[in-house]
Amino acid sequence: MSGASPTSIERRAEELDSLDAILRFDRRDQLAALLTDEDVATLKHLAKEGMGDNTIRALTSDLGYLEAWAALATGSPLPWPAPESLLLKFVAHHLWDPAERAADPSHGMPAKVEAGLRAQGLLRVNGPHAPDTVRRRLTSWSILTRWRGLTGEFSAPSLKTALRLAIKASGRPRQRKSKIAVTGDVLAKLLATCAGERLVDLRDRALLLTAFASGGRRRSEIATLRVEDLIDEEPVHADPKNAASPLLPCLTITLGRTKTTSVDDTAHVLLIGRPVEALKHWIEVARIESGPLFRRIDQWGNVDRRALTPQSVNLILKTRCGQAGLDREMFSAHGLRSGYLTEAANRDIPLPEAMQQSLHKSITQAASYYNNAERKNGRAARILT
Repeated sequence: MSGASPTSIERRAEELDSLDAILRFDRRDQLAALLTDEDVATLKHLAKEGMGDNTIRALTSDLGYLEAWAALATGSPLPWPAPESLLLKFVAHHLWDPAERAADPSHGMPAKVEAGLRAQGLLRVNGPHAPDTVRRRLTSWSILTRWRGLTGEFSAPSLKTALRLAIKASGRPRQRKSKIAVTGDVLAKLLATCAGERLVDLRDRALLLTAFASGGRRRSEIATLRVEDLIDEEPVHADPKNAASPLLPCLTITLGRTKTTSVDDTAHVLLIGRPVEALKHWIEVARIESGPLFRRIDQWGNVDRRALTPQSVNLILKTRCGQAGLDREMFSAHGLRSGYLTEAANRDIPLPEAMQQSLHKSITQAASYYNNAERKNGRAARILT
């Protein structure tokens, strides 16, 4: 970052050492040069407050890029909160029309900015960025703004319009993180592959049921769950309207701070019935009394003290897909999240009720799964059947 003294860079590098379990050491010096003192303080605060390692790693990477881009594009550090004009500039620099660029070299990211980012090893793509990358960096920007207790312009109509038009012009439509959602029928096939009593089967069954039934949790949220996050609740009736219906076990799962919660929020969800039974069975057989909930199991069947990584959660789902005879390339752990809302829509569960469990903040995003389900179940597409 321009204007930073060697002393301040060295000080920030030492501060980042406290995050050495999260950040790659070979990026420490580069990040120390890109970030400000306030940036480092914010990241350390997020880690202290229990935000997942994977999320902090992504936020740090995006923040480093944003600071470098702002310095090159404006000659100043990233302002907090960012004005609407800067957000629009970011979109214009990263999502542009290749055909227009061929006719007008000044269209898109300025050559000086592009050269500066490439020199720092921060820009590798040729052409406009992938829409998902731009969205992710804007989301990180928004999260970091909220965690500073500030309100940005990330919901401004002008930004939403600019994004929509820029994505259309770039010719790169948004791709789903999981090409196929893990709905109830798919989940049943995955659970059938881990119906045994081996430790790995008990773990995977508990993991899949917990991730799905708790609202389609992100893989980073599942990987970082701890026994201390589970709170036993009084049993509840299978049919809330029928006092004679069977009682089911109930748990509260405390998720702490997630990437969609605000400064004062602590997220939690409920787990009822079969997922609770599977989870408690895994804990009992694996003899887990405290610490990480879902752990590695070595080739001899020994349960490790270390937690699964988010990548391991994704690999478990893909492995079970392969064992179930499904195309593992069509699925990812995010399919549990999209699958939960799709299944809720298929079962006519009201959207607000489903969002209480999934913790989606965007009604538009959550409603898209409901719209797709309604169209598939409706008559409009069946005119010629």
